[in-house]
Amino acid sequence: MLLMGSAQAVEIETVPVGDLGNADDVHGAGYGGVDYAYRIGKYEVTAGQYVEFLNAVAGGVDTYGLYVEGMAIPYWGSDITRNGDGTLSDPYTYSVPPAAVDRPVNFVSWGDTARFANWMHNGQPTGAQDSSTTEDGSYYLNGATDTAALWAVTRKPGATWVIPSEDEWYKAAYYDPQKPGGPGYWFFPTRSDIQPGRDLADVSGNNANYGGDPRPIDAPYSQTIVGQFLNSESPYGTFDQGGNEWEWNEAVIGDSQRGRRGGSYNWEYKTLQASARFYADPAGPSQSFGMRVGLVPEPSTVVLLGMGAVGLLAYGWRRRKRI
Repeated sequence: MLLMGSAQAVEIETVPVGDLGNADDVHGAGYGGVDYAYRIGKYEVTAGQYVEFLNAVAGGVDTYGLYVEGMAIPYWGSDITRNGDGTLSDPYTYSVPPAAVDRPVNFVSWGDTARFANWMHNGQPTGAQDSSTTEDGSYYLNGATDTAALWAVTRKPGATWVIPSEDEWYKAAYYDPQKPGGPGYWFFPTRSDIQPGRDLADVSGNNANYGGDPRPIDAPYSQTIVGQFLNSESPYGTFDQGGNEWEWNEAVIGDSQRGRRGGSYNWEYKTLQASARFYADPAGPSQSFGMRVGLVPEPSTVVLLGMGAVGLLAYGWRRRKRI
């Protein structure tokens, strides 16, 4: 089991999203235009990566409820268990079995996602949930946990690891500068305008984990391993932007909601479409809610060369090795 964290343990593989100045998708309610380069997670944040986060900042008092009991249920949750009573003599520890370590984390709220992004921005520190770990960084949270407070949070200047904006998320999922017939958007984030299948054995591509029978995997799990559907990536190389888990984005909707896109393992295929825009209470975790993070702006080659090996590790260019 993956148990205790270590310095700079989480390495998130990202893919570059370029093609600056692309137009919005006129068939998708006007989303997807981005005029700067950025990077986005190739995969959804996994249970193993989230366990490292929990062990780093929620080992004493889990001040802002980054762990919920539903995470422990393999069928509905991420199979993440918590031991200890949260005291100095018996602090919390979190673990996940090898079979679940590379499946997406779920039961996470928008606030949990922002705190994870802050932790990544701050270099993955260990300690209480405060301004040096989870409460400041790419987002100023300062203890925000209720709907109104989380709805009002904005990305700070100088942010690095972030929750993707709706345009950033949409472009990475659907836009293809080399689409046959000219640059444009696909209906599904599998480089297809045709409904994806659900067959893990089909290596021809255009498959995803969404609701329906028969299920693509056997019990006790509902989420597939991230990237498990071969040749089903988006034009930029991301996996599972359709299916597995809904993913939060930064969109502010109405007077209390935050955006989510991509559908999940228990929703129908139509929720994977570019036209399917959904939202939810940013304070409310669910078995259908996961996360994907981005990195903005894309660091220049000069900066990367100056950072060296230590800096590259800190920014997590490669996904954590599977256990």
